[in-house]
Amino acid sequence: MELVRKELFIIRGCPGSGKSTLAKKLVDEHLLFEADMYFMKDGKYQYDKDKVGQAHGWCQMMVTHAMEDSMYPIAVANTFVKRWEMDCYYRLAKTFGYRVTEITVSGDYGNVHGVPVEVVQRMKANWEV
Repeated sequence: MELVRKELFIIRGCPGSGKSTLAKKLVDEHLLFEADMYFMKDGKYQYDKDKVGQAHGWCQMMVTHAMEDSMYPIAVANTFVKRWEMDCYYRLAKTFGYRVTEITVSGDYGNVHGVPVEVVQRMKANWEV
C-alpha cells in the first residue's frame, strides 16, 4: 500500500530561471499558483507595480483554497528573493498537513514578462540562500 502525501512545492528563482517550466512538470497546471497569474487579463500579461501586494495576496488565497480542498500536489512559483517571503506558505503547509519541498532554480532562459536586466541583477544581489 502506497502512502500518499499532501505536498507543496515552493519554487523560487529570479525571472527567467525556469520556475514555471519546472512547476508544470511537477503538478497539474490547475494546482500551480504564481503571483504573476494575477496580472493575466484576456490572455495578456498586464503588470501593475501598484498591485504587487494584491497579486501576492491572491496567490496565497488560491493556495489556501487548494489546501482547504485537500488538493495535491500544489506548486507555488514566485521569485521569493527574501526567505521571509515564503513564511506564509510554510505556515499554510503546517496548518493543512502538507510536506514542503523547496526548490531554487537558477537557469537563464530569458524572462517572458520583460523584467529589465537591472531589476534581475538587483534581485540576484539581494538573494537570500
